[in-house]
Amino acid sequence: MQRPQRLLTIRLSAMGDVAMTVPVLLAVRRMYPEVEISSLSRKRFFPIIQQISGITLIEADVKDRHKGILGLRQLAKEIKEHEPDAVADLHNVLRTKILRSFVRGTSKAMIDKGRKEKKRLVKDARFFQQLKPTVQRYADVFEQLGFPLELSQSDVLPQLPIPENVHGLVGDHAYKWVGIAPFAAHSSKSLSLTKAKDLVQALLAIGSIKIVLFGGGAKECKQLEIVAGTNSNVFNLAGYMPFEEELAMLSNLDAMVSVDTGNGHLAAMYGVPVITLWGNTHPFAGFVPFLQPDENQITVSREEFPLIPTSIYGNKVPAGYEKVMEKIDCGSVVERLKEVLG
Repeated sequence: MQRPQRLLTIRLSAMGDVAMTVPVLLAVRRMYPEVEISSLSRKRFFPIIQQISGITLIEADVKDRHKGILGLRQLAKEIKEHEPDAVADLHNVLRTKILRSFVRGTSKAMIDKGRKEKKRLVKDARFFQQLKPTVQRYADVFEQLGFPLELSQSDVLPQLPIPENVHGLVGDHAYKWVGIAPFAAHSSKSLSLTKAKDLVQALLAIGSIKIVLFGGGAKECKQLEIVAGTNSNVFNLAGYMPFEEELAMLSNLDAMVSVDTGNGHLAAMYGVPVITLWGNTHPFAGFVPFLQPDENQITVSREEFPLIPTSIYGNKVPAGYEKVMEKIDCGSVVERLKEVLG
């Protein structure tokens, strides 16, 4: 089979999932530099993908111009202008399935999300085993199209220049910079305000570090202000700078402590060590940030909470599991961070 020369990749959401495509796309650029790549995503994720050299960005405006069947037909016409001869669907939802049907005359491959085994992981406590990582599932799509990939530790983005206003907010980099993302879209994956403040105080006790808080949305911004409090070495950047500058800050962190959410994946795409805190979700579902070892996965006791994972995405919480994240051991996080920082 002749290898395609013009690839279209599709991943429309969410932020963490788009971030996990980065090491795979970097591997494609590294191993197959002659191939032309176009990437279809939402405009707000362009700052992530545009850091990969040689990729053409195509906007999917699914809330307006490309909404509904007629909108997807219009999007297909815009895609055809780039003349792709293969489509790598890294999303594989109803919208992208319809879109694929409109882009005719091309080879197509789509991600196998492993829904059956993920469902079993949640429903059957005896089926407790590591599932294929999402990053590898993305790589498998390219192999179907004739591009076998071997992911490498080099498949991360370089550090970005530190924006001037970051220096104005955080100061110089004489201390270690540690990011913390304590909140997520689902409460079952978020730390409580009290727990987040306890974690910050525990980490500050390490000494010679500055803590930078990350999050999104008006509610989280207010909560992060409370977490930062009056601590002179804790800085809340949420709501104070554009996404591009947040990415630049993430790229310069010495370590990241994150609940199971997108900020951990954003940090990992720069090769930053990421310690992930897991509650009702679990690393076995395949969403561990790229290149992060088992030692960086802080979980709660399954002896105490045998139904974990109660869901894949944190949207289902059985009775008695509402405050699982309160059981995260701050001492374990501190000890692991000390090792990571050396």
